[in-house]
Amino acid sequence: MRIDLHTHSTASDGTDTPAELVRNAAAAGLDVIALTDHDTVAGHAEAIAALPHGLTLVTGAELSCRLDGVGVHMLGYLFDPDEPELARERELVRDDRTPRAQAMVGKLQNLGVDITWERVARIAGAGSVGRPHIATALVELGVVPTVSDAFTPDWLADGGRAYAEKHELDPFDAIRLVKAAGGVTVFAHPAAVKRGQCVPEAAIAALAAAGLDGIEVDHMDHDTGARARLRGLAADLGLLTTGSSDYHGSRKTCHLGEYTTDPEIYGEITRRATGAFPVPGAGGRAGQ
Repeated sequence: MRIDLHTHSTASDGTDTPAELVRNAAAAGLDVIALTDHDTVAGHAEAIAALPHGLTLVTGAELSCRLDGVGVHMLGYLFDPDEPELARERELVRDDRTPRAQAMVGKLQNLGVDITWERVARIAGAGSVGRPHIATALVELGVVPTVSDAFTPDWLADGGRAYAEKHELDPFDAIRLVKAAGGVTVFAHPAAVKRGQCVPEAAIAALAAAGLDGIEVDHMDHDTGARARLRGLAADLGLLTTGSSDYHGSRKTCHLGEYTTDPEIYGEITRRATGAFPVPGAGGRAGQ
């Protein structure tokens, strides 16, 4: 089985619609894909309706969190999307995304960048607007060569010249809320130092003690040394280890299935979940 547990669609900051995403996942030879858009489950229904035979969908979301000033992304899998408290927190984060993005556009304008909110809004479309949309605008304007190059202290990285804060969950609360909704939690790319400051291992240990299920180890932003260190840490803490592409369509250079999760780990995630269950493909529009 080939299992990719971290992808994004146009419901947040990916470039594939949910239907295109599952079609492309099937074409890439994947057996299981998780749709984990930022702070939203808006793409799930379309993905399920289009799910082709032979592909299973794991529903989820990537929750925006912050711990001691450091950004943390928490993957929640197979939670009940209608659980009121978790739904309310996702809504608070989403509602703050537009004013936050507008503030970042204003900062870029003050830095002399000829960027407009209309351009960013066009790029975001119906998705949940975020920094990757602003980064794409900077690429279009020739300010930076790639989206990744916009995530530096000069531009959009945490604490960068054009950075602006938004409402974010405490990761301990995120774990509690996802668990209460019957879901499973995995700390996304915990050692992605190229994105900015990372939390220390002691913080990961504290999150594990609070119920964190796993950490994402095999990821494009982790080098060989980071992966080995994270595997050792996971073993010490009794955490599951996952691998995934963090696919965003054409917005990033990674490919579907570039990194994958061991089938035994996937099986344990599904065993722990009670809020929702993986959806087997029934041959929707993507399979036609």
